[in-house]
Amino acid sequence: MKTIQEVVESTIRKTPFIEEALHEKLINVSSLARIILPEVSKTLKKEVKVGAVMMAINRLSPASELRIRKNIKKLALDLGDVIVRSDLCDFTFKNTPSLLREIAKILTKSSESSDYFLTVSQGIFETNIVTSKNLRPFVEEIFEQETLTNSMLDLASITIKLPKENLEQSGIYYFILKQLAWADISLQEIISTTNEMTIVVNEEDINQTFAILMDMKLN
Repeated sequence: MKTIQEVVESTIRKTPFIEEALHEKLINVSSLARIILPEVSKTLKKEVKVGAVMMAINRLSPASELRIRKNIKKLALDLGDVIVRSDLCDFTFKNTPSLLREIAKILTKSSESSDYFLTVSQGIFETNIVTSKNLRPFVEEIFEQETLTNSMLDLASITIKLPKENLEQSGIYYFILKQLAWADISLQEIISTTNEMTIVVNEEDINQTFAILMDMKLN
C-alpha cells in the first residue's frame, strides 16, 4: 500500500513546473498542500490531513533534481551554433497515397537552389511541411489536389546544434522549451534530428526567442 509521502511525490512529479517552483521557494507549501489534498486522499482512499501533506512536501528530496539540472545546465553551455531563418511558411496536409509522390516533387524542387529551405515531417495521419516563402508557390501548385488542414505564414525558425551528450541526458529538451514556455512564446513547430533542434515561431517572437537561447548559453 502506498504511503502519503509516495503519493505526494508522484503527484508533484507530474508537473515539473511545480517541482521547480518548489525548489526555488516560489510556491506556498500550505496552499499547494490544500490543492493536491483531494487527489492524495482519492489515491489513498482515505481522509488525509493538510498537515500530513505539507510534511510530505517539505520532505521531498531535491538531490536527483539538482543533479539533473546541473547536467542539463552543463549541456546548455555547450550548445553549438544557433542559426536563424525568417520568411517561412508552414503547411499541414492529410496523408494520402498520392502525398509521397508530391513530396518527392517538392524535394526535387528545393534541391535546385541553396536559397530554398524545406523540412518535411510525416506523421501517422498528416504531414507537415515548413518552407521558405520563395518555395510557397511551388508547394501550392504541387499539392493543389491534396487536403490542406492548416497553413501559417510569417514564421521564423532557430536551429540549435546540440552536443552529442544530449542523447545520454534526459531533460535537455524540457530545459530549452521550459524557458520559452515561461516567456509565453507559442511554438508552431519543433523539428529535431539526432544532434539538431529547430524551433519554429511567429516572426514577431523570433528576437525574444533568440535572446532566451543566447542567455542560456552565456549563463
